[in-house]
Order: sequence, then C-alpha cells, then structure tokens
Amino acid sequence: MSDPLVVAVVSAERSIWSGTAKSVVAKTPEGDVGILRGHEPMLALLVEAPLRIELEDGSKILVAVHGGFFSVDSDRVNVIAEAAELAQDIDIDRAKAALSRAQAQEDSEDLSPVRRAEARLQVASA
Repeated sequence: MSDPLVVAVVSAERSIWSGTAKSVVAKTPEGDVGILRGHEPMLALLVEAPLRIELEDGSKILVAVHGGFFSVDSDRVNVIAEAAELAQDIDIDRAKAALSRAQAQEDSEDLSPVRRAEARLQVASA
C-alpha cells in the first residue's frame, strides 16, 4: 500500500486540521479539483466552498473554506485559507442567521458573504 497524502489546513487565525488522507477535493474558480497521491505539483486559489478530506479509513472531514489558496507538492497538500471551520465547530443556527443577513444585504457586486454562509451551512449539515 502506498503512503497517504500529508494534509495541513490552516487559517489566518490557527491550524484547523492536519494529518494523512487518501484524497482531498477543493473548489477553485475553475471548478472542483481532486487530489490523490502522485498529483502534479500545483498552486490554486480557493473559493467559498466545502473542502473535503477523505481519510484512509474512508471517513470524511468537511471544512468550510473561505478564500485563500492550496498547494500540492510531493504528496503534501497545504491549504491556506483566509478563514476556515470544521463542520463540528459550526453553529447551525448562527450560520442560518448569517445567511439571512447576507441575503438581505446582498448587492450584485459582492456575493461572497452569501457564498460564505452557504458553504458553512453545507458543511455543518453534511
């Protein structure tokens, strides 16, 4: 069996999660990118969306990621997010209230508050 990916997820405030994984799926402006062992080196921007980490035992970790970037090199995945939260750290009622506020203040120029609130709810509800 091959060695797993080594993954680290950090935000501006703190380390969110680190460990080994079978795969990582991140959302970029161009769409979802799946990372497996042996992936080509890359650097990409992240958008407000869930980051999915599949562990070697098949269980999954979901992280609400809000901006930032990720890099892949030598079976190491580093996710550097502006802000990020593990699913179990998200208060669903607060996330719903934030979504309502964001939708009420929504202007056509900046949809990021709505996308951020939607990502948090998607991760917390999964």
